[in-house]
Amino acid sequence: MRLINLRGSPLAVVLFGVVLAGVWTLGYGASKTAADASPKTPAAIDETAVLKAVRSPERMGPKLLEPPPSDKLGLDIAIEDRDGRSMRALHEALTRAEAGKGQARLVFYGASHVASDLFTGYIRRELQSRYGDAGHGFVVPVHPWRTYRHRDINIESDGKRWETHRIRVGDSEVELVGLAGVAMTSKLSGSFGAVSTTEDNEQGRNADFFELYYLEHPRGGDMDVLIDGRRARRISTRASKVSTAYATFRVPDAGHRFEIRTLSRRPVWLFGVAVERDRPGVIVDTLGINGSRVRYQLLWNERIYREHLQRRNPDLVVLAYGTNEAGDESPLEDYENDLRAVVKRMRDTVPEASCLLIGPSDRPIQVEERVFEDRTRTAHLIEIQHRVALEHGCGFFDLVAFQGGSLSMVQWAANDPAYASQDHIHYTRLGYQRLGEVLLSALLDGMPESGTPESTPSLEPVDAGAPDEPGSLGESPAK
Repeated sequence: MRLINLRGSPLAVVLFGVVLAGVWTLGYGASKTAADASPKTPAAIDETAVLKAVRSPERMGPKLLEPPPSDKLGLDIAIEDRDGRSMRALHEALTRAEAGKGQARLVFYGASHVASDLFTGYIRRELQSRYGDAGHGFVVPVHPWRTYRHRDINIESDGKRWETHRIRVGDSEVELVGLAGVAMTSKLSGSFGAVSTTEDNEQGRNADFFELYYLEHPRGGDMDVLIDGRRARRISTRASKVSTAYATFRVPDAGHRFEIRTLSRRPVWLFGVAVERDRPGVIVDTLGINGSRVRYQLLWNERIYREHLQRRNPDLVVLAYGTNEAGDESPLEDYENDLRAVVKRMRDTVPEASCLLIGPSDRPIQVEERVFEDRTRTAHLIEIQHRVALEHGCGFFDLVAFQGGSLSMVQWAANDPAYASQDHIHYTRLGYQRLGEVLLSALLDGMPESGTPESTPSLEPVDAGAPDEPGSLGESPAK
């Protein structure tokens, strides 16, 4: 399919968007019914028909939670799952947080869409404003790449004095990386990294709990931890064997600066730091890596991955991959096998958590000036992700459907104001804002109304007196 001379006519852009929205709506069975009389009410779907569609080879696409908007791009679509219960653990955790009885923890994995912390940052702000601010979440205190950033927290480091460990294209060896899929090492004295709470937004201003994730090993060096400029602890990372380690710090609930500084030429190996508050509310961990593929997770040390993820105790784990894989040439069978392995490991590690797969965004091929073709591999990846998600009891969110169908990225980039960049891969801030709005509505769809009794027991608070518990890496990974 080709789109020719789109930029040549503004009217053509508008007509193309209208046609796309109409075709998508018909193709996904989102025709208007009597239930659409109120724009707040999603179209009614017969549960038996949904289950039948899931079991059949034919995919029934996402329903519309709202009628297509006339003043913005992006369709308000729902999460697809097999029984409407894929977000149950998340909803229960949010209900507890709203009642002041616990925390809701969300973990987002993915590539550059997630790494920007734009749509995830929007979700963090909105959830914390509604259900309580329990802290920013997990962050790497040293820049693993130049553009590494998170919204509502400040990161400072002399990144050139550190080495970044992460999986890249062509790698085949397992790396000792942590929760975020990266590790930072320095063999130089005086190397530093720091995170500090924000002063620019209502959320993220305070913290009262920091937990440093690091590695102990036979050649480990020493480091100082400074809080608000004063040394809080000197840590030796030297040990007889390689193992995970943790250092926790409790401070008054206020704005703080948390810094680590190396003290010798022996290597210090860092995974990240959790910035939290010991109170009910929401925590969102943004763990995206630019250029990442889902199979890269299989090259993260399994024992560290499992231990760190269990320690974060998430109520929702999101896997947002596929856009980079759309440009790969590996066999689709291999992709599906790798995806199944990643999802199974995640489900085995935190079986009580809700899980969500976010599919690839539209990624057209530009064959010549103002001539674009659909990248057909994207549709195959979407079908695979949808199938794997439902088989494992996860939800699936279709980014291409959200955008309006194949080749919608061209319209997003041509729009004024633009919703996508001219590389036709990434969104602009406006586009990510729109994604955050729609995904948040999809995540909350089906939430019980405020005041509904909740039978699930509340989360237990972290024991302030509990000792740090390192985990040995000397044994084979648990299966």
